[in-house]
Amino acid sequence: MYAVGGLLGSMSVRCIAGRFGRKRAMIWNNVVSIVAAVIMFTSRGANSFEMILIARFLFGFTAGLGGNIHAIYLGESSPKKIRGMVTLTSATFISIGKLSGQFFGLREILGREDSWNILLCVSTCFSVVQLLTLPFFPEAPRYLLIENALQSLWGRGEYKLEMTEMVLEQASIKGETSKSLLELLRDRSVRWQLITMVVVYGCIQFSGITAISVFSFDIFKEAGIPLDKIRYVTLGVGVSEVLTSITCGLLIESVGRRALLWGGFGAMSTIMILITITLNLKDYSFWIPYSTVGLIFLFVIFYGGGPAGVLPSLTHEIFIQSCRPAAFVFTGILRWLGFAVLGLVFPFLIELLKSVSFVLFACMCLLASFYIFFYLPETKGKTLLEISEEFKNITLCENPLSDDKTLETRL
Repeated sequence: MYAVGGLLGSMSVRCIAGRFGRKRAMIWNNVVSIVAAVIMFTSRGANSFEMILIARFLFGFTAGLGGNIHAIYLGESSPKKIRGMVTLTSATFISIGKLSGQFFGLREILGREDSWNILLCVSTCFSVVQLLTLPFFPEAPRYLLIENALQSLWGRGEYKLEMTEMVLEQASIKGETSKSLLELLRDRSVRWQLITMVVVYGCIQFSGITAISVFSFDIFKEAGIPLDKIRYVTLGVGVSEVLTSITCGLLIESVGRRALLWGGFGAMSTIMILITITLNLKDYSFWIPYSTVGLIFLFVIFYGGGPAGVLPSLTHEIFIQSCRPAAFVFTGILRWLGFAVLGLVFPFLIELLKSVSFVLFACMCLLASFYIFFYLPETKGKTLLEISEEFKNITLCENPLSDDKTLETRL
């Protein structure tokens, strides 16, 4: 139900963000999260599993909607020179959210039978903080296109370059209104951007990180780690992801998006193969299960410092203003649909194939690495229009996918 809610929340991004604006949409989204928490908290006293399902659906809806609008707001509110670093913070706080769940889920805190309804409401604490602070923030300048928002966001100063970039972007769409999802999918000028999102989001979902995050207990148990130590090992994995995401924020503007992406996916593919080997050899020596734990830590580090950190920036930068809301609807569908499918399939997959299932994840990571290395242009330090031109020049088998010098492509 959480995944279904996330899927529907992602699909409503264009409609809600366009109607209410970025800031007001996030404010109302937090109100829904608080309502969900009230339902979840009272479900135990009411002895109602239906209330649990409704609450999980609403929590998923707010996650799907809020996560996308948050990324749009950050991207549209940041100067070009630090755009990657700013948008990356959304990935950092997603990692902090996971770590918070793992921390509060310890038996010593809220991971007890009599506290499960409280544990499932912890995320609402962040919603309350956002609800109290968001009214003091301005609307995203690319949404309003007024200088007052720039002055409020970045302080006093001249922002002619940023305003010029926004005006050029607005002129390039020739007064075109925000596209619907169907219009975006039919638009041949963004075909390569859509292909990139399908490859990257699909490979992230099936890279193995969701399996490690959701089923880490079973994976560590399969590796031979003592049951009383597994929760603390899982907590350490969460800490690693947060620290790596912060480090990625310091590197993204100097190293660039492309190198972090293909390098991260390539390393993740290699590590998945090594995890498969160690899981099959765990009975040969006492130290092999611990090497599996180390490899999982490395996997999370390369994930947080590569795909997870870079993806929010990439999603914002490769679509211009008129396409961006629909693009986030599209990527949200990819993310949550993949999450739901993997959540349903992985328990049966690991039961059937055991450790060999990780070979499938390794192949997906390798596919993403090759695609990014050979086809994805660098977006660091470029305007959104320049990035669109880069995609126009992508060739397949030495032949461009377009018949002329426009952004149109043909598959």
